[in-house]
Amino acid sequence: MPEYKLKDVTSLSLQPGDKKEAEVEGIDGGAKVLVVNAGGSIQALGPHCTHYGAPLVKGVLTKGGRLTCPWHGACFNAKTGDVEDAPALDALPTFKVVERDGAVYVQGEEGLIKAGKRSPTFKCSKATAPDEDKVVVVGGGSGALGLVEGLRESGFGGSITMISNEGYLPIDRPKLSKALITDQAKIQWRDAEFFKSGSVDVVQDEVVDVDLANKTVLTKSKERYPYTKLVLATGGAPRSLPLQGFKVLGNIFVLRTVHDTKNIVNAIGEKGKKIVIIGSSFIGMEVAKATSSDNDVTIVGMERVPLERVLGEEVGGGIQKLMEGKGVKFHMSAGVEKAEPKGSDQSVVGSVVLKGGTKLEADLVILGVGVAPSTGYLKENKVVRLEEDGSLKVDENYLVAGLKDVYAIGDIAKFPYHGPGGQGTYTRIEHWNVAQNQGRGVARHIVNPSLKGEFFTPVFWSALTGQLRYCGSTANGWDDLVLQGNPAEGKFVAYYCKGDTVVAVASMMVDPAMSKAAQLMKMGAMPSKGEFKNGLNILDVALPA
Repeated sequence: MPEYKLKDVTSLSLQPGDKKEAEVEGIDGGAKVLVVNAGGSIQALGPHCTHYGAPLVKGVLTKGGRLTCPWHGACFNAKTGDVEDAPALDALPTFKVVERDGAVYVQGEEGLIKAGKRSPTFKCSKATAPDEDKVVVVGGGSGALGLVEGLRESGFGGSITMISNEGYLPIDRPKLSKALITDQAKIQWRDAEFFKSGSVDVVQDEVVDVDLANKTVLTKSKERYPYTKLVLATGGAPRSLPLQGFKVLGNIFVLRTVHDTKNIVNAIGEKGKKIVIIGSSFIGMEVAKATSSDNDVTIVGMERVPLERVLGEEVGGGIQKLMEGKGVKFHMSAGVEKAEPKGSDQSVVGSVVLKGGTKLEADLVILGVGVAPSTGYLKENKVVRLEEDGSLKVDENYLVAGLKDVYAIGDIAKFPYHGPGGQGTYTRIEHWNVAQNQGRGVARHIVNPSLKGEFFTPVFWSALTGQLRYCGSTANGWDDLVLQGNPAEGKFVAYYCKGDTVVAVASMMVDPAMSKAAQLMKMGAMPSKGEFKNGLNILDVALPA
């Protein structure tokens, strides 16, 4: 095995939970590794998160060997390099390190050391029992991707069919609102060859019903797909406004797919457009940031400040000031009356009229008013029971209540939340990493039904002048906020509390505060509200053994 010296590393005197980034000598173009002590085992790993490339030396490593990205909460097993939590998909390579004659050497292939990542290891790369076990997943998003990779990594030998109506393979959907990317190839997580290598049959079609009695999925093209296990992962459908003009005028858009992004970018053209965004949601705010440098952008929101329901008035107000500094205008505590056509062209929008009479000129309008569970294909089903909001109630393993061999994950799933302040309350969380982690959880349960569902801390991130990071959930309420720092200056940590329990944490420019909080929540070791009120810095909190 090739061996390379680590620059300026003279010993392996790391304690459990310690880590150190080191430069590898003798490799053309340069390379680094991360040396860790994971539960008493010292070795080297790829140094960057395989999601967006965050430096893992700035992340969080537990003494037992759980390594968390400082940016978006992706977790790796530092002993094996395997992915433990989304949003990372590729694993980290592991390398043996040896200490000799006052120096330390890493052993490994040059190409793998330079790559710093490895594709998932499929224990079963093709269907060995396709006629016995048939998993069908409806949807082609984050949850579906986590499921199919988790199944093959866990050794599932049955057939896998993924049915998606989006017209392309799973993409990095958060990039749509954050960067308005129109080339699906640039944000496609896996290519067709990858799915082929795992014997995953990808079908581009629309599911219209499920025959639960005969365990068959029915599609728009009148095809039938039998299953032994069915996973519903159809995500959310953007809400529209049932108001005058919004359903008939052109240049009014929602944003969920690459097709939507293309329509928006085409409508903007070069630059200099008047853009009205309705909804001060994360989607609306991200689109505003992505378009404000070259256009006249106005956000209309019903709350007193943007993101008030999730982040509170003080944090939301601070972020509003940051966005105003980038040229974005706001009309808050405002209701929309109607959309009106543009002068002589009665086919496209020309303005948005607010309640009270204010008229906002608009070359295009983008709706960011939330999503609803995309379960329309089940509304006429005589067996499936949808919740009032259109979601499906599931248990800890994401099995749908009252149905056999049917799971639901992602935006459509209302699951028992066991995070801080949750107490098992049925909760629906629309986060990218939640869907993917739930997909992995379903994969584990299909392969080994005796396993119980594992709790993971929900993580969310948003591009709002600075990078906002968020973990936990306030879906079940919060009653107090402990704020350290100043949101209007773009640097803070906010602790959302229910009683004395911290149920969620938001941060900006204080990495890895959110990742540390996510691990403390998972380990049941999050400090109390009172401790943070007394000035405790979460970066100083030691992780339990």
